[in-house]
Amino acid sequence: MTKLTLGLGSVLLGAALGWAQAPASADTVVLTIGNEKLTQAQFEQIVATLPEQAQAKTPEGRKMIAERLAELKTLAQEARARKLDQKPDVQAQLSIEADQVLAGVEFQSLGSADDAAVKAYYDAHKGEMEQVHARHILIRFKGSQVPVRTGQKDLTDAEALAKTKDLRAKIVAGAKFADVAVAESDDVGSGQNGGDLDTFGHGAMVKPFEDAAFTIPVGQISQPVKSDFGYHLILVETRTAKTFEQAKPDIEKSLGPDAAQKGLEELKKKTPVVYNESYFGK
Repeated sequence: MTKLTLGLGSVLLGAALGWAQAPASADTVVLTIGNEKLTQAQFEQIVATLPEQAQAKTPEGRKMIAERLAELKTLAQEARARKLDQKPDVQAQLSIEADQVLAGVEFQSLGSADDAAVKAYYDAHKGEMEQVHARHILIRFKGSQVPVRTGQKDLTDAEALAKTKDLRAKIVAGAKFADVAVAESDDVGSGQNGGDLDTFGHGAMVKPFEDAAFTIPVGQISQPVKSDFGYHLILVETRTAKTFEQAKPDIEKSLGPDAAQKGLEELKKKTPVVYNESYFGK
């Protein structure tokens, strides 16, 4: 039996618990192992419990999961036939594994932040929900993390600042920002796209850049902004804020761990636990 099959077995435990509770399905039977039959709905429920990267979307991938599930069920059926599931050590293992699955499901449910908490967070952090679509031109200087472009001089700080100011003057005088970025930006990745950085939110850029991008007026070219990479000219094309509905999934994900931990602490307060001090010590 392969290691991957064993891994699948541990993941499938929760689904196996669910089969006993699920009502009979009229779906087509897609897999039969011995005298056990699985419908399409039951099989897809199993697939849904797997990590996302393992959730096969092709017939070949589904067949591979089915083959490994068949190995798992074949061994499990034989173990039951030999009454291995009645051995005390096996029962103890099955019990703790079932508890782990149920505890995980309960902890996850405790992490579901209510709408009021999510809305309160949104209202208190509206500024962080802003998004900017911007372009930039970077002129590096000695010591920058950005390499010198082929054929270009390694500019001093003063020379880089002077060049940045000259480029800004050209753009103000009528040159297209995108054309200047293609020709002059030392950020070759965005430079070849006219300096386009696409849309980004808070925390995506180094602080001097972010501070400028979220404060300069839309459509205006910034003064030179210095960062560890060099001097930037920034053109903000749009600045918008996520609506509550757009931000809600990310906020729920952010609040989830704290909400779950809080819920666990409340459960612990109302659940009596007694330790035998003669065994565990004080």
